[in-house]
Amino acid sequence: MKITTRLLTMTAGAAMTAVLATGVGAETLKLGTEGAYPPFNYIEANGEIAGFDVEIGQELCRRMETECEVVAQDWDGIIPGLLAKKYDFIIASMFITEERKKQVDFSDPYYLAAMTHVVPKDSDITEFTNEALADVVIGAQSGTTQADFIEATYPDADIRLYPTQDEVNLDMASGRIDMQVGDMLPMLDWTTKSEDGACCELAGEPITDPAFVGDGVGIAVRQEDDELREKLNAALAEIRADGTYKKINDKYFTVDVYTMK
Repeated sequence: MKITTRLLTMTAGAAMTAVLATGVGAETLKLGTEGAYPPFNYIEANGEIAGFDVEIGQELCRRMETECEVVAQDWDGIIPGLLAKKYDFIIASMFITEERKKQVDFSDPYYLAAMTHVVPKDSDITEFTNEALADVVIGAQSGTTQADFIEATYPDADIRLYPTQDEVNLDMASGRIDMQVGDMLPMLDWTTKSEDGACCELAGEPITDPAFVGDGVGIAVRQEDDELREKLNAALAEIRADGTYKKINDKYFTVDVYTMK
């Protein structure tokens, strides 16, 4: 069944809301995402919210036989928005971490993840220690695991945090920061597929420390919503088993992000 998207509103704090009608006529669930983290979630030129996260979320709603309303929310407010019941679950490439588990519950992981360093192609940065990077200007998106990582690992660096990943990328491409730490898949996409990202390349070994990347990337729900979490897990298992997940995955990636193989 075809799912259609219709732009409803746009605000400064939460970019917009789009309604995705499944035609089932059941209850409506609200799906929170950022809308500024390509290729996982982003706003297309026509104003629609798109990306891997969004397509997975749409399909999960269809399998749960619900209508699905997608709400874009700035990252810094995405968990508070869930707790305030602006939406019912978050699918926005959120790492499952112990710190976040204090506020929300998570589904089973819907993909694995690692972080990476990104440097200009002419950079002389070859060592990734606090000593080697003292006074180096390092950027990351605020409120993210990447920000936590650079603050813990490179305390002597000149750390700059940005509201969105796009702003980190812009300062990286413009030479205003010396290095950034980002989620590996978006960074690979940016450095190999975009004009401004051609400035830069991934560097060093993938960052896979469980203290920062947790148990993978999950769908966040309020802690009292056990039934919804179980339904999401069942729907995720179903789309993995019948090949639907792979079809969506292959539109965006050359590896299976569920297994990273």
